[in-house]
Amino acid sequence: MSEQLLETQIGAWRAAILRGRAVDATDADELEGHLREQISDLEAAGLSGEEAFLIAVRRLGRVDQITAEFAREHGDRLWKQLAMPRADDGRRRAVITMFSFAVVAAVLAQFARIFAQLPGTSGAWLLRDASLFVLPVLAAYFAVLRRMPWRWVLGLGAVVAALAVAVNLFPLAQGGSTELLVAIHLPVVLWVVVGAAYLGGELRWSARRMDFIRFSGEWAIYYTLIALGGAVLVGLTVAVLTPIAPGSIKEVLNWVVPSGAAGAVVVAAWLVEEKKSVIENLAPVLTAIFTPLFAVMLLVSAVVYTVAGIGRDFDRDLLTVFDVLLLVVLGLVVYGISARESARDAGVMDVIRLVAVAAAILLDALVLVSMFARIGEFGFTANRVAALGLNLVLLANLAVTAWLTARLLAGRALPVRIERWQTGYLPVFAVWVTLVVLVLPPLFGFV
Repeated sequence: MSEQLLETQIGAWRAAILRGRAVDATDADELEGHLREQISDLEAAGLSGEEAFLIAVRRLGRVDQITAEFAREHGDRLWKQLAMPRADDGRRRAVITMFSFAVVAAVLAQFARIFAQLPGTSGAWLLRDASLFVLPVLAAYFAVLRRMPWRWVLGLGAVVAALAVAVNLFPLAQGGSTELLVAIHLPVVLWVVVGAAYLGGELRWSARRMDFIRFSGEWAIYYTLIALGGAVLVGLTVAVLTPIAPGSIKEVLNWVVPSGAAGAVVVAAWLVEEKKSVIENLAPVLTAIFTPLFAVMLLVSAVVYTVAGIGRDFDRDLLTVFDVLLLVVLGLVVYGISARESARDAGVMDVIRLVAVAAAILLDALVLVSMFARIGEFGFTANRVAALGLNLVLLANLAVTAWLTARLLAGRALPVRIERWQTGYLPVFAVWVTLVVLVLPPLFGFV
């Protein structure tokens, strides 16, 4: 079966499931992703395209048979209830589970704060180790939620223990570059552990890895909203206490802020999971709003820096701003592609994404040129190696993303190709941040 014929068959299958009105476009996208994964695996095992398509459709039909039968009898609203059951007892257990892990995170955060303030104890390690007291709790929460097999639980626990031992045995110079690099990159490594727990060990499925990418973006949105609400609460608390007990404000904040920030990590994750019962998706809406704005801003920045040049004015603060911009653009592109309907022809938003990615590539290239010039003059440092590696990793990702997006606009590629590229590239980011945490400090003498 040729690729064109296969796409025709998949399109006919998608149209068939949408005609039943038990599945909306978003659900069809997810089902289609699973179908394509099955076809790819079967073709890799030696089956022809036709055989792979027929077997994949049959397997997917078996998995969804009960849901399909129920949908035909009871309609769309009840089908959603069947697809995402939330009985009162189940909801109560979910809330209790969330609350329990949030309390554990809050208690560990307070333990770390109090221990860091003990006489004779240097609190310098607290910033570096803060994520070790919170993110493993979130990973454990998902391990319980997903009923992860014990071999995976023990494996992830061993990874966290190894990281904790390594970064605390390293004789890192207080306030040095390597200590700062560990403090910045360790939470990212631990977020990879959270991802493995979130996926329940199903790491090889592209569609499931994309689910975690979506979760990460929506978690950030919810956590930000919680943080803003918490800031208002703290401000009102300070306003109330100032006239009557100004001396207690610092102590209250010491207990409320760390506990709230740690517990909110779990609460935000629970909110992301809970909102699925409402069939909504906030991230794609924000993506559609901000992608054009970032595209214009990046394009203007790229043109300005190309004309003026960043030359010897390059510094670490400017690099940090650029890297944040590149990561945001990458996230917007991934969310935008994952939210679009696969059967829809390329349109204006795809052009805007290509413009944003092209501008990001140009900006990244300018940073790299300046960075290589400074390394040639002043030599390698831990900060420069970490920055150089990140920008090279980003440049490779963006270059392929631009190529695939251009092929999409030319009608020679499907959006799922970009999704698979991004999800398949996640291990590259994971390996790099792990190297920064575990290899760069000893390589540069822990200074």
